[in-house]
Amino acid sequence: MASALELSKVSIVRGDKILLNQISWKVNEGERWIVLGPNGAGKSTLMQIAGAAIHPTQGKVKILGQRLGRVDVFDLRTRIGHVSTSIAEQIPPSESAADVIVSAAYAVTGRWQEQYDADDVERRDQIMAELGIRHLANRTFGTLSEGENKRVLIGRSLMTDPEMLLLDEPSAGLDLGAREDLLASLELLSSDPDSPVLVMVTHHVEEIPVGFTHVLLLRDGHVVAQGPLATTLTGANLARTFGTKLNLTCNGGRYTARRAAFGHRASSPASGTTGD
Repeated sequence: MASALELSKVSIVRGDKILLNQISWKVNEGERWIVLGPNGAGKSTLMQIAGAAIHPTQGKVKILGQRLGRVDVFDLRTRIGHVSTSIAEQIPPSESAADVIVSAAYAVTGRWQEQYDADDVERRDQIMAELGIRHLANRTFGTLSEGENKRVLIGRSLMTDPEMLLLDEPSAGLDLGAREDLLASLELLSSDPDSPVLVMVTHHVEEIPVGFTHVLLLRDGHVVAQGPLATTLTGANLARTFGTKLNLTCNGGRYTARRAAFGHRASSPASGTTGD
């Protein structure tokens, strides 16, 4: 199986601080990965490497078959979709949601004099329908809720048919309803065989969409564990990642983590079972 992303003993050092330490990680075509860890684990730095935004201090990186350092990164970046708060900050609040999406075809964040052909418009409308946001087409970006904002940004990232889509904490700041709407959209995306490789960063297991296949757990710039979600995301591995004992449950493909009971609660029948 061809790899979309391959890191071999990658380290990132800034001054006397090691942000990533000897990371080896391989993401194959067709996989949907979660990158999970606490603040300061190195998740965002890892996404910068995956998006060809920075080069490693040490180690080798291959992105979509191209060796970082031996490829024109500006061409490479056109093959990668990216959803983050930094992109949202560049979009004029007066821009319509439909134009936010279609303008990605020209890699601009505000419509000027560029002209879009029928294929661009058809692609935009298809994406909006698939993500359930057609009703937002004429709304201005500045009037969208945080959840609507994130779904429009995902639509924008898909406009150019990327081969890999990086989602950097897309659920951050969302209320419960908005989060569930977003996860429903990501579930549809993950189930589509024509979707790009998906890599999503989060702090919370509750934000893992159904259909994601693999997980990478990070702590202090080190890999704690990586592999298939069903066997790698365990209470024991979560405890090592977050530094506290956690009980993990899974219901219908959705995960929940709670701190393990202690003291008299730990021995109470009402405290439930503990496990991995």
